[in-house]
Amino acid sequence: MSFRDRVIWVTGASSGIGEALARQLAARGATLILSSRREEALDAVRQSCERPDEHFVLPLDLADPSSLEYAAERALDRFGHVDVMVHNGGVSQRALARDTELSVDRRLMEVDYFGAVALTKALLPSMLERGAGRFVVVSSLVGKFGTPLRSGYSAAKHALHGFFEALAAEEHDSGVRVTMVCPGFVRTEVTLNALTADGSAQGTMDEAQDNGLSPEDCARQIVHAIETGKREVYVAGKERFAVYVKRWFPGLFARIIRKAKVT
Repeated sequence: MSFRDRVIWVTGASSGIGEALARQLAARGATLILSSRREEALDAVRQSCERPDEHFVLPLDLADPSSLEYAAERALDRFGHVDVMVHNGGVSQRALARDTELSVDRRLMEVDYFGAVALTKALLPSMLERGAGRFVVVSSLVGKFGTPLRSGYSAAKHALHGFFEALAAEEHDSGVRVTMVCPGFVRTEVTLNALTADGSAQGTMDEAQDNGLSPEDCARQIVHAIETGKREVYVAGKERFAVYVKRWFPGLFARIIRKAKVT
Protein backbone atom coordinates (compact mmCIF):
# COMPACT_ATOMS: atom_id res chain seq x y z
CA MET A 1 0.00 0.00 0.00
CA SER A 2 1.30 3.43 -0.93
CA PHE A 3 0.46 6.28 1.44
CA ARG A 4 0.83 9.08 -1.10
CA ASP A 5 -2.41 11.06 -1.39
CA ARG A 6 -4.21 8.69 1.01
CA VAL A 7 -6.47 10.21 3.66
CA ILE A 8 -5.51 8.71 7.02
CA TRP A 9 -7.33 9.53 10.26
CA VAL A 10 -5.38 9.02 13.50
CA THR A 11 -6.98 9.25 16.94
CA GLY A 12 -4.81 9.81 20.00
CA ALA A 13 -2.61 11.91 17.70
CA SER A 14 -1.56 14.57 20.21
CA SER A 15 1.28 12.56 21.79
CA GLY A 16 3.08 9.23 21.99
CA ILE A 17 2.46 6.61 19.32
CA GLY A 18 -0.15 8.75 17.54
CA GLU A 19 2.18 11.73 17.24
CA ALA A 20 5.00 9.53 15.91
CA LEU A 21 2.62 7.90 13.44
CA ALA A 22 1.44 11.28 12.19
CA ARG A 23 4.96 12.43 11.36
CA GLN A 24 5.92 9.19 9.65
CA LEU A 25 2.71 8.95 7.61
CA ALA A 26 2.99 12.58 6.53
CA ALA A 27 6.59 11.95 5.46
CA ARG A 28 5.30 9.17 3.20
CA GLY A 29 2.82 11.49 1.50
CA ALA A 30 -0.40 10.87 3.43
CA THR A 31 -2.96 13.55 4.15
CA LEU A 32 -3.88 13.38 7.82
CA ILE A 33 -6.87 13.91 10.05
CA LEU A 34 -5.52 14.37 13.59
CA SER A 35 -7.79 13.78 16.56
CA SER A 36 -7.71 13.82 20.35
CA ARG A 37 -9.26 16.02 23.02
CA ARG A 38 -6.36 18.54 23.03
CA GLU A 39 -6.73 20.91 20.08
CA GLU A 40 -3.61 22.98 20.80
CA ALA A 41 -1.44 19.87 21.06
CA LEU A 42 -2.92 18.53 17.83
CA ASP A 43 -2.10 21.75 16.03
CA ALA A 44 1.49 21.52 17.27
CA VAL A 45 1.70 18.00 15.84
CA ARG A 46 0.22 19.20 12.55
CA GLN A 47 2.81 21.98 12.32
CA SER A 48 5.61 19.46 12.94
CA CYS A 49 4.50 17.29 10.02
CA GLU A 50 5.59 17.68 6.42
CA ARG A 51 3.09 19.76 4.40
CA PRO A 52 1.24 20.99 7.51
CA ASP A 53 -1.35 22.96 5.55
CA GLU A 54 -2.70 19.74 3.99
CA HIS A 55 -3.61 18.18 7.34
CA PHE A 56 -6.80 18.66 9.34
CA VAL A 57 -7.12 18.99 13.11
CA LEU A 58 -10.38 17.45 14.30
CA PRO A 59 -10.80 17.40 18.11
CA LEU A 60 -13.07 14.77 19.63
CA ASP A 61 -13.76 12.93 22.86
CA LEU A 62 -13.89 9.15 22.51
CA ALA A 63 -16.13 8.95 25.58
CA ASP A 64 -18.73 11.29 24.00
CA PRO A 65 -20.78 9.50 21.27
CA SER A 66 -22.28 12.75 19.99
CA SER A 67 -18.83 14.22 19.32
CA LEU A 68 -17.84 11.13 17.35
CA GLU A 69 -20.79 11.23 14.98
CA TYR A 70 -20.16 14.93 14.35
CA ALA A 71 -16.43 14.31 13.83
CA ALA A 72 -17.10 11.62 11.22
CA GLU A 73 -19.47 13.94 9.36
CA ARG A 74 -16.83 16.69 9.33
CA ALA A 75 -14.11 14.32 8.13
CA LEU A 76 -16.24 13.04 5.25
CA ASP A 77 -17.45 16.54 4.36
CA ARG A 78 -13.85 17.74 4.22
CA PHE A 79 -12.26 14.90 2.24
CA GLY A 80 -15.14 12.83 0.86
CA HIS A 81 -13.66 9.60 2.18
CA VAL A 82 -11.15 8.12 4.62
CA ASP A 83 -8.73 5.51 3.27
CA VAL A 84 -7.31 4.37 6.62
CA MET A 85 -8.79 4.83 10.10
CA VAL A 86 -6.17 4.38 12.84
CA HIS A 87 -7.85 3.74 16.18
CA ASN A 88 -5.03 4.75 18.51
CA GLY A 89 -6.74 6.82 21.21
CA GLY A 90 -7.26 5.25 24.60
CA VAL A 91 -6.59 5.19 28.32
CA SER A 92 -4.95 2.52 30.47
CA GLN A 93 -5.50 1.32 34.05
CA ARG A 94 -3.46 0.54 37.17
CA ALA A 95 -5.72 -0.86 39.90
CA LEU A 96 -6.86 -4.15 41.37
CA ALA A 97 -10.25 -5.33 40.11
CA ARG A 98 -11.57 -5.62 43.67
CA ASP A 99 -10.80 -1.93 44.31
CA THR A 100 -11.88 -0.43 40.99
CA GLU A 101 -15.13 1.51 40.94
CA LEU A 102 -17.58 0.34 38.27
CA SER A 103 -17.62 3.83 36.78
CA VAL A 104 -13.92 3.39 35.97
CA ASP A 105 -14.61 0.10 34.15
CA ARG A 106 -17.35 1.84 32.20
CA ARG A 107 -15.05 4.73 31.22
CA LEU A 108 -12.38 2.30 30.03
CA MET A 109 -14.92 0.56 27.81
CA GLU A 110 -16.29 3.86 26.47
CA VAL A 111 -12.89 5.26 25.54
CA ASP A 112 -11.02 2.11 24.52
CA TYR A 113 -13.83 0.12 22.89
CA PHE A 114 -17.05 1.98 22.15
CA GLY A 115 -15.25 5.03 20.77
CA ALA A 116 -13.49 2.92 18.14
CA VAL A 117 -16.68 1.03 17.32
CA ALA A 118 -18.68 4.25 16.92
CA LEU A 119 -16.17 5.78 14.51
CA THR A 120 -15.94 2.51 12.59
CA LYS A 121 -19.71 2.33 12.11
CA ALA A 122 -19.76 5.97 11.00
CA LEU A 123 -17.08 5.40 8.34
CA LEU A 124 -17.93 1.87 7.20
CA PRO A 125 -20.76 2.81 4.77
CA SER A 126 -18.49 5.14 2.80
CA MET A 127 -15.76 2.49 2.65
CA LEU A 128 -18.25 -0.11 1.45
CA GLU A 129 -19.51 2.26 -1.21
CA ARG A 130 -15.94 2.75 -2.49
CA GLY A 131 -15.05 -0.93 -2.09
CA ALA A 132 -11.90 -0.10 -0.15
CA GLY A 133 -10.67 0.96 3.27
CA ARG A 134 -8.65 -0.22 6.23
CA PHE A 135 -9.16 -0.03 9.99
CA VAL A 136 -5.92 -0.12 11.98
CA VAL A 137 -6.66 -0.93 15.60
CA VAL A 138 -3.96 -0.19 18.17
CA SER A 139 -4.87 -2.74 20.80
CA SER A 140 -2.28 -4.14 23.24
CA LEU A 141 -0.63 -7.39 24.20
CA VAL A 142 -3.16 -7.39 27.06
CA GLY A 143 -5.78 -7.74 24.36
CA LYS A 144 -4.35 -11.25 23.99
CA PHE A 145 -3.96 -12.03 27.71
CA GLY A 146 -4.85 -10.39 31.01
CA THR A 147 -2.37 -9.13 33.61
CA PRO A 148 -2.83 -7.85 37.16
CA LEU A 149 -3.89 -4.19 37.60
CA ARG A 150 -5.43 -3.99 34.12
CA SER A 151 -8.72 -5.90 34.36
CA GLY A 152 -10.90 -3.20 32.78
CA TYR A 153 -8.27 -2.17 30.24
CA SER A 154 -7.64 -5.76 29.23
CA ALA A 155 -11.38 -6.38 28.91
CA ALA A 156 -11.75 -3.41 26.55
CA LYS A 157 -8.80 -4.53 24.42
CA HIS A 158 -10.13 -8.11 24.27
CA ALA A 159 -13.44 -6.64 23.10
CA LEU A 160 -11.68 -4.80 20.28
CA HIS A 161 -10.24 -8.07 19.02
CA GLY A 162 -13.64 -9.75 19.06
CA PHE A 163 -15.36 -6.92 17.19
CA PHE A 164 -12.72 -6.29 14.55
CA GLU A 165 -11.96 -9.94 13.87
CA ALA A 166 -15.66 -10.44 13.19
CA LEU A 167 -15.77 -7.32 11.01
CA ALA A 168 -12.74 -8.50 9.01
CA ALA A 169 -14.45 -11.81 8.29
CA GLU A 170 -17.76 -10.19 7.40
CA GLU A 171 -16.35 -7.57 5.02
CA HIS A 172 -13.41 -9.36 3.42
CA ASP A 173 -15.11 -9.65 0.05
CA SER A 174 -16.14 -5.98 0.16
CA GLY A 175 -12.54 -4.70 0.11
CA VAL A 176 -12.51 -3.47 3.72
CA ARG A 177 -9.52 -4.72 5.70
CA VAL A 178 -8.45 -4.75 9.35
CA THR A 179 -4.98 -4.63 10.91
CA MET A 180 -4.74 -5.41 14.63
CA VAL A 181 -1.67 -3.93 16.34
CA CYS A 182 -0.62 -5.25 19.77
CA PRO A 183 2.06 -3.09 21.39
CA GLY A 184 3.88 -4.13 24.52
CA PHE A 185 5.80 -1.60 26.59
CA VAL A 186 6.21 1.67 24.69
CA ARG A 187 7.76 4.79 26.24
CA THR A 188 4.73 7.10 26.26
CA GLU A 189 2.59 8.94 28.82
CA VAL A 190 0.14 6.04 29.02
CA THR A 191 1.08 5.12 32.59
CA LEU A 192 1.02 8.73 33.74
CA ASN A 193 -2.59 8.96 32.56
CA ALA A 194 -3.63 5.43 33.58
CA LEU A 195 -6.79 5.31 35.69
CA THR A 196 -6.51 4.19 39.29
CA ALA A 197 -9.31 2.64 41.37
CA ASP A 198 -11.24 5.91 41.81
CA GLY A 199 -10.66 7.17 38.26
CA SER A 200 -7.83 9.55 39.05
CA ALA A 201 -4.63 9.44 36.99
CA GLN A 202 -1.71 7.40 38.30
CA GLY A 203 0.69 10.27 37.64
CA THR A 204 3.85 8.14 37.65
CA MET A 205 5.84 6.28 35.01
CA ASP A 206 6.06 2.49 35.22
CA GLU A 207 9.63 1.19 35.10
CA ALA A 208 8.80 -1.33 32.38
CA GLN A 209 7.13 1.37 30.28
CA ASP A 210 10.08 3.72 30.74
CA ASN A 211 12.40 1.02 29.39
CA GLY A 212 10.15 0.11 26.48
CA LEU A 213 10.30 0.82 22.75
CA SER A 214 10.39 4.43 21.64
CA PRO A 215 7.18 5.77 20.06
CA GLU A 216 9.13 6.24 16.83
CA ASP A 217 10.20 2.58 16.71
CA CYS A 218 6.65 1.49 17.46
CA ALA A 219 5.25 3.77 14.75
CA ARG A 220 7.72 2.43 12.16
CA GLN A 221 6.54 -1.11 12.81
CA ILE A 222 2.89 -0.05 12.56
CA VAL A 223 3.52 1.76 9.29
CA HIS A 224 5.23 -1.37 7.91
CA ALA A 225 2.26 -3.51 9.01
CA ILE A 226 -0.13 -1.20 7.14
CA GLU A 227 2.08 -1.13 4.04
CA THR A 228 2.28 -4.92 3.89
CA GLY A 229 -1.36 -5.56 4.80
CA LYS A 230 -0.73 -7.49 8.00
CA ARG A 231 -3.78 -8.84 9.81
CA GLU A 232 -2.12 -8.79 13.24
CA VAL A 233 1.28 -7.67 14.49
CA TYR A 234 2.99 -7.68 17.90
CA VAL A 235 5.09 -4.56 18.49
CA ALA A 236 7.08 -5.34 21.61
CA GLY A 237 10.27 -6.59 23.17
CA LYS A 238 10.61 -9.91 24.93
CA GLU A 239 7.14 -9.49 26.48
CA ARG A 240 5.71 -10.58 23.11
CA PHE A 241 6.66 -14.17 23.94
CA ALA A 242 3.92 -14.24 26.59
CA VAL A 243 1.42 -14.60 23.72
CA TYR A 244 3.03 -17.88 22.67
CA VAL A 245 3.56 -19.14 26.22
CA LYS A 246 -0.15 -18.69 26.91
CA ARG A 247 -1.10 -20.37 23.64
CA TRP A 248 1.08 -23.47 24.07
CA PHE A 249 1.64 -23.67 27.83
CA PRO A 250 -1.42 -22.07 29.52
CA GLY A 251 -0.68 -23.57 32.93
CA LEU A 252 2.85 -22.21 32.93
CA PHE A 253 1.59 -18.83 31.74
CA ALA A 254 -0.89 -18.65 34.62
CA ARG A 255 1.90 -19.23 37.13
CA ILE A 256 4.22 -16.70 35.49
CA ILE A 257 1.67 -13.90 35.17
CA ARG A 258 0.73 -14.13 38.85
CA LYS A 259 4.30 -13.20 39.77
CA ALA A 260 5.29 -11.01 36.83
CA LYS A 261 6.32 -7.41 37.40
CA VAL A 262 3.60 -5.59 35.50
CA THR A 263 4.34 -1.97 36.50
